[in-house]
Amino acid sequence: MKLFGSKNIPFSVPKIDGVRKRELIDFQQISSLKFKDENLLNLAFCHRSYTNEYPHPIDNNEKLEFLGDSVLGLIVADYLYHLYPDSAEGELAKIKSYVVSEISLVKVARKLKIDNYILIGKGEEYSGGRNKPALLADCTEAVIGAYFLDSGFKLVTEFVLAQLKEEIERVDENRYYRDYKTLLQEMIQKKYKCCPRYNVLSVEGPDHNRVYHMEVKINDQIFGPGTGSNKKKAEQEAARIAYEHYRSR
Repeated sequence: MKLFGSKNIPFSVPKIDGVRKRELIDFQQISSLKFKDENLLNLAFCHRSYTNEYPHPIDNNEKLEFLGDSVLGLIVADYLYHLYPDSAEGELAKIKSYVVSEISLVKVARKLKIDNYILIGKGEEYSGGRNKPALLADCTEAVIGAYFLDSGFKLVTEFVLAQLKEEIERVDENRYYRDYKTLLQEMIQKKYKCCPRYNVLSVEGPDHNRVYHMEVKINDQIFGPGTGSNKKKAEQEAARIAYEHYRSR
């Protein structure tokens, strides 16, 4: 029986033999992590299906997953809060939901080769469990939770951001859709207690290939033109121009 955590909460984990110790060392080298207690890392890899088949009672990684999910959310929320100081809560929530999603966590898991180190039961192994996205994402959260307990918030923050900054930068580079009309309206209502007004400047081209030019007026300032194949797209472009103007101030 090993004791982990600030409140001396007991966790029973499988014994680490020579082969397993080498595997845990390999993972730490791949991930650039260094655990003071490798039993805690080993617990992060213990899937419920493995513990159910173990000859005597041991714990699984579900509590670490629960903890890691909360730690991950706090780290990403804090980072986004400071990275985008002028962004509305709704936009930050959208970015965060993607960054901490199963899709993102599976990318991290595959990059760190977590599937090579998970301890799973025979039945789960035969059904392809080692490559199931949900299992990989859960184990990634468990590793985060374990590293938080082992090394503290500062080091786990460095680890998480090293793994997820690329996904955050993808959002910043507008590789994912951003609703600039909504973002602009929320910003302007908060700052000036008014709403942006959109006007059509011109429409060009035949019916099957129209090009719209729009402007947006905020108080006495006009931004644009925004151009698009329909009014909504042109409004979004005009809103983007205005939004980026106010965000940079």
